[in-house]
Amino acid sequence: MRPILLRGGRVVDPSQKLDAVSDVLISDGKVEAVAPRLDVSPDRGAVLFDVKGLVVTPGWIDVHTHLREPGGAHKETIATGTAAAAAGGFTSIACMANTSPVNDNPYVTSFLSQKIAAEGVVNVYIVGAVTRGLLGEQLADIGAMAEAGIVAISDDGKTVMNAYILRKAMDYVRRFNLPVISHCEDTCLKGRGVMNEGFNSAKYGLRGVPAASEDVIVARDIRLAELTGCRLHVAHVSTRGAVILLREAKRRGLISVTAEATPHHLTLTDGAVGNYDTNTKVAPPLREIEDVEALREAVADGTIDVVASDHAPHSVADKEVEYDLAEFGMIGLETAFPLYHGLVTGGRISLPRLVEAMTSKPAAILGIRKGTLGPGVDADVTVFDPAARYRVDKATFRSKSQNTPFHGLDVQGRVVYTLVRGVPVYVAPGAADPLAPREAR
Repeated sequence: MRPILLRGGRVVDPSQKLDAVSDVLISDGKVEAVAPRLDVSPDRGAVLFDVKGLVVTPGWIDVHTHLREPGGAHKETIATGTAAAAAGGFTSIACMANTSPVNDNPYVTSFLSQKIAAEGVVNVYIVGAVTRGLLGEQLADIGAMAEAGIVAISDDGKTVMNAYILRKAMDYVRRFNLPVISHCEDTCLKGRGVMNEGFNSAKYGLRGVPAASEDVIVARDIRLAELTGCRLHVAHVSTRGAVILLREAKRRGLISVTAEATPHHLTLTDGAVGNYDTNTKVAPPLREIEDVEALREAVADGTIDVVASDHAPHSVADKEVEYDLAEFGMIGLETAFPLYHGLVTGGRISLPRLVEAMTSKPAAILGIRKGTLGPGVDADVTVFDPAARYRVDKATFRSKSQNTPFHGLDVQGRVVYTLVRGVPVYVAPGAADPLAPREAR
């Protein structure tokens, strides 16, 4: 493999407190050096990427995706999901356990590992279930899955309502130093709700889900994490009340408690449900503007540690039905970054803070050696054009599904190159072809 030289881009790497115009030299799939001006001997035959005017960061990491395989290959596969991730600038993703069969034992984990090795174009980290069948009644084979390589446990899509079962899971998983990723919705309070409970649910004639359904489970799970010493990661935070609880937990020094926010909860309110587009039906639901503002502030100040897509592919048959009957979820890997970047251009979040929330912070949560351009690490790199403007077109998605409410939205900030271990796995249409390189000077 010939060395690669990324020349003249703005390198933003919060893990090294780096934000400067620099070159990045990649050799044998590893980062060799990052410096303002690197002189590379011509006899090394380095491949030159001219990235002037572009931003170069460690490869982005998404801690929350659904790849649907096994059992849902008509919605997404390892191959299509990782291709979508690469197009979205993500070099590493974590896939949830709610497949069919559920990833609640080492045999499914091993199957996934083999499929990922054969078909994945980005790094995929596997999340195992907390309970068998996601039923919340008996613990999954957590120890055996840990030996098979899972990086976390979660019943995401469902809440472990039995506090005793969750406490036992937290006690047990602590010995493996794996986090519990919690889906925080009290199913009794949620009931048959399909959108946020409030003025708009009454206006649109749809059953509501109160914000309290999230807040009470976040409070419970923080308390259980404090009791057990387990690492807790709160998925897809959506309410102002949950933000207050997380901020208080961190004020009290509970550094083992982390959280994420999704692009849709950071950008849309429950008013988006007004056209009855079932692609706006997500769990937890889109909330009110006060909640959106609280989430943005929490991401900016680090109360919410990371951003994550909650990429949830669904077929046309799942979504082209009445709102009450539609499945929850929207895809997000290919639209996440421009939505995040809109908060940067809007002055709500700094670019270094956003990059941190997409690189070093999620790497720390998953316990993986990623999210940095430090010397000797895998050369997972994302390059994007912060000025590029375009219109979201679901017909161009690499994902097998198209369930997005953002089709036709004008956005700014486009991925140009995605490299995994020094190999380009995505090149934007119209970008210089890395397979026909010039020699570095």
